[in-house]
Amino acid sequence: MLRYAARLGITVHAAHLEDGVLGEWYEEEREIYVDLKLTPDETVFTIAHELGHAHNGDRCEGEPEVEERADVFAAQLLIEPARYAQLERDGIHRHDIAEELGVAPEALDLWLRSSMLKLRGITYVKARMGVGQWLHREQSA
Repeated sequence: MLRYAARLGITVHAAHLEDGVLGEWYEEEREIYVDLKLTPDETVFTIAHELGHAHNGDRCEGEPEVEERADVFAAQLLIEPARYAQLERDGIHRHDIAEELGVAPEALDLWLRSSMLKLRGITYVKARMGVGQWLHREQSA
């Protein structure tokens, strides 16, 4: 995630943030701050979420639709469709799939709602970062 941010010219810093604030994106400075109290998985998701704000050009955060759009970006950035498909074929429970993928179950649910379509036993996954559709296709159980 840090290499991805660096390629975009964005620096990431860990800091003590206000209670309830997990991360912050500063567009002018091209900096992301994440709270030091986060777990490693929470830190990665928060960085990806803030990169979503950078990608979408968000300036006014806190609006539910803006935050969900950044969460969708983060989930699409972090979840590998082929890996998800393999775990699903293996019959692993949803919570365990989320753990294997290093995301919260809520992030996995958001990714499933925003990125997947199942038709006649075939799972179609929209392309990452919104470029084209149905880039990945995996047979499901």
